[in-house]
Amino acid sequence: MRRSTTSRRASTTRGPVLEPLVLPDLESADADALEAHGAADGLRLEGEDLSGRDLTGTVLTECELVGVTAHTTVLQHARLIETRIERLNAPVLDATRSTWRDVELLGSRLGALDIYDAEIRSTRIVGCKVDWINLRSSTLEDVLFEDCTIDELDLGGVTASRVAFVGCRTGRLALPHTRLVDVDLRGLEMGALSNLEGLAGATLDAQQVTALAPAFAAHLDIRVEG
Repeated sequence: MRRSTTSRRASTTRGPVLEPLVLPDLESADADALEAHGAADGLRLEGEDLSGRDLTGTVLTECELVGVTAHTTVLQHARLIETRIERLNAPVLDATRSTWRDVELLGSRLGALDIYDAEIRSTRIVGCKVDWINLRSSTLEDVLFEDCTIDELDLGGVTASRVAFVGCRTGRLALPHTRLVDVDLRGLEMGALSNLEGLAGATLDAQQVTALAPAFAAHLDIRVEG
């Protein structure tokens, strides 16, 4: 009976609800089409260099960016709506307080991604390598990370629901003051983990729980003696 209960609970974890991103025919454009507090609709940028650009408050709707470089680009308060970004190269990217809705970030290489206090909804992040993601105080809803390597993932103060990791790895995961509902970590290989109490509301598999047992014991001041 106990085994049946455990299985039933595991099956209740809700995954992200995501619709395929289908873009219309897009108009080719260059980097000059994007500007701070401007709006771009139905554009495709390929191989453009946005490095050092201030794109604060820009709005991208039904756009595609392919092979774009964006080192020290500022995307604060930007809005990305129904947009695909593929093979982005961004050693440092500031997207604080930005909004992502129906976005695909694919096959990209990022160094430091500052995206705290952001809203990220209905978004797929696939095949990306990131040194550090700062998602502090952000809201995540219906987000999928797939086949990603993230050296350091900071989810401090995050409110997250229906978020899943598939085939992912992180060297360090920080979870202070998180509010998690249906956050599936079974597909995330974790190295160092801080703030164990932040796991409340997450789903782990039995192997992960076993690996974390010493940390749980230390956190709860439990003495384990053979």
